[in-house]
Amino acid sequence: MAAAAVILASALVVAGCSSTTSAESAGSTAPTCPTTAIPITASIDQWGNIVEQLAGQCATVSTVVTAASGDPHDYQPTTGDIAQFTKAKLVVVNGVGYDEWAAKSVQANNSGVDVVDAAAVNSVQSGANPHLWYNPDYVTATANAVTAALKTLLPEASSYFDQQQADFQTAMTPYFAEISTIKAGATGKTYGATESVFDYMAEAVGLTDLTPQGYQNAVTNESDPGPGDIAAFNENLTSKKMDVLIFNVQTEGSVPNQLAATANSAGVPVVDVTETMPADATSFQQWQIAQLQSLSQALGVS
Repeated sequence: MAAAAVILASALVVAGCSSTTSAESAGSTAPTCPTTAIPITASIDQWGNIVEQLAGQCATVSTVVTAASGDPHDYQPTTGDIAQFTKAKLVVVNGVGYDEWAAKSVQANNSGVDVVDAAAVNSVQSGANPHLWYNPDYVTATANAVTAALKTLLPEASSYFDQQQADFQTAMTPYFAEISTIKAGATGKTYGATESVFDYMAEAVGLTDLTPQGYQNAVTNESDPGPGDIAAFNENLTSKKMDVLIFNVQTEGSVPNQLAATANSAGVPVVDVTETMPADATSFQQWQIAQLQSLSQALGVS
């Protein structure tokens, strides 16, 4: 895992789709924050919730894009969002082009602020799958980087942040246990995906991707898959070469919906996933575990 990486960038702003939360501990054993809380802005709620758990009472965390509605890739920050970036003492972004709007807002409005960039932390190169929060190793490394940044900003609260991180790791235990359970029973099984959002996790649990490469390339480039690629995808479903179809409910359209219908007709289980945390999710862990349990059931390894 990469060492904690904190890079310079600029101000944070949150409004519109944003939410502001006084961060709470992932557990109940952490002491009261020994110093004044600082403002933190996260670009997306996948990372924002993790930051809340790690910062605890020592930060007020504002998240720009929240809830599983729409496509976060093309979000346009509001004036209020930009204001939050401006006053933040720490900014947390996904990077690798996923939330370029956040990086631009920071650079234009608060270029001296400390920034934890998940892609930079994990040495993810341009053009790679940007859905980094679905990679368990990347989640761990990014959480470590956030804790390191917090301890640099508030050294008098270092012991507090150590406890917050310990509580976070405890809260992650069921998540890693579910991954291990699926990997033990499903390694070598196959899947297709309407979009690459879940691919890191699918690899982590040992699944083999049978999504046609042409289809993957088209979706990555935000273009329509060709008829041949759609036909190949359908054939993999109807012949049951795919054990499960991963369906990103935030990028529904005629082609993904048709593939889901084909899977249902063929008796191939369809597992719904979301790109961002659902509004009713209580934590990153709860969201991820619920999806993993659905996958486990679909694969018959629960």
